[in-house]
Amino acid sequence: MGKNVKVDFKEFAEFQKRIETLNSNMRQDFIEQCAKELAARLLRKVIKRTPVGKYKTAFSENGMVGGTLKRAWTKNNKDLVVIRSGNLCRIEIVNPTYYASYVEFGHRQEPGRFVPTLGKRLKQGWVHGLFMMTISAQEIQSMAPTFLQKKLESKLREAFK
Repeated sequence: MGKNVKVDFKEFAEFQKRIETLNSNMRQDFIEQCAKELAARLLRKVIKRTPVGKYKTAFSENGMVGGTLKRAWTKNNKDLVVIRSGNLCRIEIVNPTYYASYVEFGHRQEPGRFVPTLGKRLKQGWVHGLFMMTISAQEIQSMAPTFLQKKLESKLREAFK
């Protein structure tokens, strides 16, 4: 009954050292990296959903071109800056175009009013919003847990090597 058993803890000690190297700075970097990647995915989806204005040829010759709203997303969010407050980590994605909220949420207008830029009279009293940011944010929220789980598993695999 008294058999001698030898146990080699060398690999376990190496694993412990690798886990210890995942210090708080590396954890913070990992969290920020994940936040930036999620924000970049959100930005990609929002840009894809943002409409581009269509103008008659006469207006485009006068300098009116479509895509101002769409281009404003990338112009102002080139560097996705992580803002930390306590345990919360956030990134602001902003479109400073003055009419961005009208396109997002909808707006009232005066039927019958002539709009020279469009070259026509307004017909509807209410224009429905396109919710390009709202829908994109909902999609990112639904896929975020799976994304974060895969990222975390990948990071842990590095420690188990």
